Amino acid sequence: MNTTTHDPETLREEVRRRYGSIAKDGVSLAESADPQGGGCCSAAPAPAASSGQVSSACCGVAAQARTLGYSADDLAAVPEGANLGLGCGNPVALASLKPGQTVLDLGAGAGFDAFLAAGAVGPQGQVIGVDMTPEMVAKARANAKKGGRTNVEFRLGEIEALPVADATIDVIISNCVINLCPDKRPVYREAFRVLRPGGRIAVSDVVAREELSEDVKHDLALHSGCLAGATLHDELIRILQEAGFTDIAVRAKGNSDEVITSWESKRGFESKVFAAEVTATKPGGDKTDKPGACCGPACCS
Repeated sequence: MNTTTHDPETLREEVRRRYGSIAKDGVSLAESADPQGGGCCSAAPAPAASSGQVSSACCGVAAQARTLGYSADDLAAVPEGANLGLGCGNPVALASLKPGQTVLDLGAGAGFDAFLAAGAVGPQGQVIGVDMTPEMVAKARANAKKGGRTNVEFRLGEIEALPVADATIDVIISNCVINLCPDKRPVYREAFRVLRPGGRIAVSDVVAREELSEDVKHDLALHSGCLAGATLHDELIRILQEAGFTDIAVRAKGNSDEVITSWESKRGFESKVFAAEVTATKPGGDKTDKPGACCGPACCS
């Protein structure tokens, strides 16, 4: 089992500290990392803009977003300051959202994916973003106000104990956040609880190809940099099954190696972890839109 040598609260506090700094001070993920740790890019970032936002030149956040699978239209559709160059994929594209749906974004950050989801579900739909970092929630709320987005809201809370009612969500999205949680089981149990029957998850995350070494798992910078907390592929399948999900698929993103090396290019992490696309369904409801099942090793080859 892929465990960590740090206690859960130490990990949570490090994640809050690091991502709070990104939100509050305009410090990029690479700047906030240990020089030997993971980050949003391997090159030295440009200084933050005087407004306190992450400079668009920092690691080329727009270029990084395109690497993750976002289009120029996606980047133009969100309020300024929502794209912080974070993530490991595009869960909104994976989710195939429909007008009128209610969407939950786990670890919404500054709101990038939540705003894209809000556009996809339209004025009759709703998007709820949950994040445990107060500075990120404040930034996301300010972005929503600035952009006049009325069908999206942001709540402060831990995704292991969601501030969301039972069976109220159609689709759950998340972008490179669940790997930051010390224990993934309560996250997926909570996801199952809040989904309506027939509801789905569409998650971009980092998954381990092999058991990570103890020195990697002990490295706080690598943990908050989305590398050390990756769950083994087969263990993730078991966690999803134990939570009650069916139609489980865990596949490597097509350019997974490019994504991983854009964070850390010196230590060969692309051979140890991969940028994954994770989908699963809560049984019941209309089953016509279920994704194809894929639980075997071929899904992450």
